[in-house]
Amino acid sequence: MIYLLVGLGGIAGACLRYSVGLWTSSFWTGSFPTATLLANLAGSFLLGWLTEYVFKIKGFPPHFAAAIGTGLIGSFTTFSTFSFENIQLMIADKWETAIMYTLSSLIGGYLFVSSGYHLGRKMLSQHNARTAEHE
Repeated sequence: MIYLLVGLGGIAGACLRYSVGLWTSSFWTGSFPTATLLANLAGSFLLGWLTEYVFKIKGFPPHFAAAIGTGLIGSFTTFSTFSFENIQLMIADKWETAIMYTLSSLIGGYLFVSSGYHLGRKMLSQHNARTAEHE
């Protein structure tokens, strides 16, 4: 059952990732890989938040956590595309853009996952306090 859920999450994440690419191409025509950066930063934030808040709420099924974390977000974000786009920038002798893309992806990814994690931690603390009040 868990394989089916992870697979369905993967299908949804891949479709969302493709949609981000289409949406981004409607307004961005430069050589900077904006779609991949946006998907990776959004996925980093969501994974940090979901892992620290949603997946820890009492009663949240672990198989749904795997479907969302591994399936949906795992297929929505993509290291292979990031790597390939960097190689393309380097081959095109766009070193400044490649360096900027690498740094913004790495630093941005850490900042976004950290922000999601800390927001999730705060929300979980508030959730637990509310739950304790009602018991």
